[in-house]
Amino acid sequence: MVAKKKLESDDAKKIFVLDTSVLLYDSNAIKNFEENNVAIPIQVLEEIDNFKKGNDTKNFEARQFIRYIDRISEGQLINDWIPINGSKTGRFKVVLHDQHPHRQDAEKTLGSAKYDHKILNCALSLNEEYPDKSVILVSKDICLRLKAKALNITAEDYETGKIKNINELYTGFGEESVEVSDITMDKLKKLGFIKLSDTAIENARANQYFRLKSKHNEALAYYEPEMTALRVVEESKAFGIGALNDEQECALNALLNPRVKLVTIQGVAGTGKTLLALAAALEQRREFRQIFVSRPIVPLGNNDIGFLPGDVKDKMDPYMQSLWDNLNYIKDQYRKTDKNFRLIEEMMKTEKIAIAPLAYIRGRSLVKIFFIVDEAQNLTPHEVKTIISRAGDHTKIVFMGDIHQIDTPYLDSQSNGLSYLIDRVRDNPIFAHITLEKGERSQLANIANEYL
Repeated sequence: MVAKKKLESDDAKKIFVLDTSVLLYDSNAIKNFEENNVAIPIQVLEEIDNFKKGNDTKNFEARQFIRYIDRISEGQLINDWIPINGSKTGRFKVVLHDQHPHRQDAEKTLGSAKYDHKILNCALSLNEEYPDKSVILVSKDICLRLKAKALNITAEDYETGKIKNINELYTGFGEESVEVSDITMDKLKKLGFIKLSDTAIENARANQYFRLKSKHNEALAYYEPEMTALRVVEESKAFGIGALNDEQECALNALLNPRVKLVTIQGVAGTGKTLLALAAALEQRREFRQIFVSRPIVPLGNNDIGFLPGDVKDKMDPYMQSLWDNLNYIKDQYRKTDKNFRLIEEMMKTEKIAIAPLAYIRGRSLVKIFFIVDEAQNLTPHEVKTIISRAGDHTKIVFMGDIHQIDTPYLDSQSNGLSYLIDRVRDNPIFAHITLEKGERSQLANIANEYL
């Protein structure tokens, strides 16, 4: 019979067993369990070691975690419970190879080829060793959580940075429509703004958009907190591209607004996200030193872009083709002899419009850059933070994507960086967000989005 080992922290009621996926998602994860204890299976350290080399965010997280463990364990054995952040209750340890017989054996049941099954055995072992504690496996890997539950192990997703109710995610719009008097509407049309107190709107967010409707007229407006006023959204074009619906009109307004330094646009394929962002960047080309375009690389077959031939541009081009398609669409609005056609070609040739691999953003300072990040739903919250923290003076960053179309393992509509950013920054006066719902690519594309 295995003797129960008494934890130094008697107040801790739970032991959380962390999977590799959690630590690659957030290297500071072990700090986020308050007064509870955290166990790391030795196999997780081995997997983390395999990720420590490279330029991706997961490699950075792996290195950060290794350094943190080394720092807090100085002079102590990490297979003993040691305090986390000087906590009087919450403690941490690395669990060595399972030496405790238990009723269930994940490796016998599921096979011994995977580290995942050794991690499950670690949780089973802790359950038996500390019967008065609640042992919970925390993993971003859905399949591992399902296996754990099949073995009667309590399993949870890592909730830090996760949006609780994705159906209530900020859309950038206020009420469906706001009734105002004809006098108020005339004032808005004449002056370009009205005081918020002239309407029935309460608790407007910074740069939130509203549809105003009077008996004889209607208009779009956004809230400007500095003036506590609603400013009219004027119809506008950017490099020959105009809006086709209200949502696009508001998105174009945010993209062209010099007060707004951070824009997020969420919407399904064909709603015009990339086209509007590129057109707005070209329209404001004189205000910025360079236009950067990028997107997360999620290669097929788990191959890194390094296996592709050529330089960085050659390696990135297959993944950036959708951006170039939209740029070509803008260019094709003009004849080949038109100065705007030649301007776009010149900007591409001289890299005034440049590809910016996200892996090389860390450590840079982006000064006077219009930075467009497509497919941002495939970024983690930490990656989004890293990109924004690189922004220098006179830089504008646009994140775009569809939070329901995620290609990155361990991310979902609630935990991806785009959802996290929209939820966390929605009240900031230099931030604007728009959710595009109406597809404008083609009738065929609309059929796919609506029916398939």
